[in-house]
Amino acid sequence: MANPITKNGMDKIEEELNQLIKVEREELKTVIAEARELGDLKENAEYHAAKEKQSIMEGRIAQLQGIVASSEVVDPSQVESDKVVFGATVTILNVETDESTTYQIVGEPESDINQGKISYNSPLGKALIGKEEGDEVIVKAPKGDIEYEVEEIEYK
Repeated sequence: MANPITKNGMDKIEEELNQLIKVEREELKTVIAEARELGDLKENAEYHAAKEKQSIMEGRIAQLQGIVASSEVVDPSQVESDKVVFGATVTILNVETDESTTYQIVGEPESDINQGKISYNSPLGKALIGKEEGDEVIVKAPKGDIEYEVEEIEYK
């Protein structure tokens, strides 16, 4: 089964991939060629630094190409459900602290807690999948169980 990813997540990955391939890879080729012209490669720090950067960049390109190849784009705005499914934006209330937080359930490559995007495979993501507004959710956390109530589910 393909890994789900939102349209926004796929767009960002493809944007980074294009930047790496079309811009940074080409710039690095020039840097390596110029460093080569400086002479002895054994003692050429610029050449070795550029080759190391090239290796890291090629690894990232391969990683991003793998994500693109193995992912299936899901458009949350096309989802119609009363339950939490992939792509949902969910507002939950921490029962203990009485604080509300909003998260979008996304694919692993695009998850970023600081942007309010959590993976469907995360403990909270797994706990929320299939729930409806008003349902209680208990998440097992290292410091103990945390109880939430699902306040709102949106697909946008």
